[in-house]
Amino acid sequence: MQLQLQLIVFLPLLAAIIAGLGGRVIGQTASKVVTTGALMIGAVLSWPIFIQFLGAHAQPQVVDVLKFIQSGDLDVNWALRVDALTAVMLVVVTTVSSLVHLYSWGYMSEDPSQPRFFAYLSLFSFAMLMLVTADSLVQMFFGWEGVGLASYLLIGFWYHKPSANAAALKAFVVNRVGDFGFSLGIFGTFLVFGTVSIPAILAAAPGMAGSTIGFAGMRVDTMTLLCLLLFVGACGKSAQLGLHTWLPDAMEGPTPVSALIHAATMVTAGVFMVCRLSPMFETSHTAMTVVTYVGAATCLFAATVGTVQNDIKRVIAYSTCSQLGYMFFAAGVGAYGAAMFHLFTHAFFKALLFLGAGSVIHAMHHEQDMRFYGALRKEIPITFWAMVAGTLAITGVGIFGIGFAGFWSKDAILESSFASGSVHGTVAFYLGAFAALLTSFYSWRLIFLTFFGKPRWAGSEHIQHAVHHVHEEQSEMASDHDSAHDHEVHAKTGTAGYHPHESPWTILVPLVLLSLGAVFAGQIFHEYFVGAEGGEGFWRGSVAFSEHLAHASHEVPFWVTYTPLAVMLIGLAIAYRNYIAKPDAPAAFVAQFPSLHRFLIHKWYFDELYDAIFVRPAMWLGNLLWKKGDEGTIDRFGPHGAAVAVGVGNKLTTRLQSGYVYSYALVMLLGLIGAASWVFWWVR
Repeated sequence: MQLQLQLIVFLPLLAAIIAGLGGRVIGQTASKVVTTGALMIGAVLSWPIFIQFLGAHAQPQVVDVLKFIQSGDLDVNWALRVDALTAVMLVVVTTVSSLVHLYSWGYMSEDPSQPRFFAYLSLFSFAMLMLVTADSLVQMFFGWEGVGLASYLLIGFWYHKPSANAAALKAFVVNRVGDFGFSLGIFGTFLVFGTVSIPAILAAAPGMAGSTIGFAGMRVDTMTLLCLLLFVGACGKSAQLGLHTWLPDAMEGPTPVSALIHAATMVTAGVFMVCRLSPMFETSHTAMTVVTYVGAATCLFAATVGTVQNDIKRVIAYSTCSQLGYMFFAAGVGAYGAAMFHLFTHAFFKALLFLGAGSVIHAMHHEQDMRFYGALRKEIPITFWAMVAGTLAITGVGIFGIGFAGFWSKDAILESSFASGSVHGTVAFYLGAFAALLTSFYSWRLIFLTFFGKPRWAGSEHIQHAVHHVHEEQSEMASDHDSAHDHEVHAKTGTAGYHPHESPWTILVPLVLLSLGAVFAGQIFHEYFVGAEGGEGFWRGSVAFSEHLAHASHEVPFWVTYTPLAVMLIGLAIAYRNYIAKPDAPAAFVAQFPSLHRFLIHKWYFDELYDAIFVRPAMWLGNLLWKKGDEGTIDRFGPHGAAVAVGVGNKLTTRLQSGYVYSYALVMLLGLIGAASWVFWWVR
């Protein structure tokens, strides 16, 4: 397994270096082959490791790579740790990433900077693989910051767009806030435990329960402080309420980037970190409560905002934010197996939805507003059925032990929350159930607006531009008479002659494969992740698996078990009524509740609030320091002042340079007189 694991982790790095530095030499096709091949090899090697842990004999292993840091008490080895938790993340990251690489062959085929794009994708995958195989907090932080860097590069890939640059900068700054908390948590953990080795920390964590530590002039519970600081980092990376604002704006990057960031990699890093350090969190009831409430609040917030979004990618982005909330409140009630199970299934159906949305956008000439879609199910049937499969998975369709992926993982989270018996678990259950209703509504709203009803393509500027461009090309090839006739016909028909086309096979193959995961992943693997009998044997201590909670979640009342199904049907019925049966109903609702709609369309005014509290004061202070401090003081009395003084002195000295010999003789004479006077003065 040693060579196998090293290949999985380091092949993407090698591919990124080859494509990034040698892309111009080897060409676009070779760059795509190298990077995609590296991730596909990683996926092929990762699944056997995962399957081994499904059996009864696989044991955790640590593969030493090199000595990283040795300074005083700080001793960090670069090592790759593989256990059941790592095995899950390996298959998630490599599978989704390899399919995103293949998908990008078709989606980015017209982009002139493909080697750079594929190099960024592979670098991103390498950083995530370093994060999930980390054996120490320092190594985890390396991968943590690596995915942050790569996401900044990918979100701002189209750097010629000001909106893409702004989104990349926003993601970078917001994540720095979270990463500051994460780094403080790492520093505090080293201070308390004297090591950054994850196994050593987790072994010693129960012994620190109840102890206190000085912080900000107060005595606070040690483990609560450390866990909350680490959780701040998770909130930034996994876009939890308060540090979520970067996630929707990340849609400015290419669609494959959205799938990679929002499905299998960066946004799941926070959930993975909490589950990896679950024995630490188990020592603090306060930290667990905070994680639960933050996750439940995020789940509800994102679901409400998703109901009013018109950009197809933003709907799915807010859906991601909401689903991450489910994962966190599952971890908060101690159901780490359920949290990781939802992470696992979510990777398949969310990547499917994002890539399916990209296929729709590709067919509609980069139009992303769903109000200009409609009637696409017959034009792009494979994409339609793939997105239906993803929607059935995310809404949790299933009954009598048969269902799509989300049916198993989301239901496991809600049942575990109720079964926990705690106040915060009960609150999370009800908020999660209501968020599931909203999820069903906005997911089916997306399907109905995009694939049903009448074509609304004529209102799209993107499609009008595309049709006009086609007619211009036809006009150049035809005679003057035919050209005039073509323009006359186009003026009368507008986009009536436009027909969306299905995507190429490089886009459709990943959709089909991900559809299989969205349909079958929950059915096949639920017993291993959350089963009362199989869960303990699968995780083998890699997470703090509660067998008692697993049993209790299977014994909840009948109405709890079928609540997810009921709310899914309610959401579906509302969406069908509003967008199929009575298409005028949404406008009437907005007219009746304008304040509510305005509140949701402005995303609870978080961006406006942050702009008033942080952005504008920071800009004001920056301009003050720039104009008054830098230019008005430092430059004025520093380099600029010295330059002015030199200039003034130069003007004075030039007057002495008259060019006449007797003037210079007079100066020399005066100098000699002065020197002689000074000598006689001191001799006397």
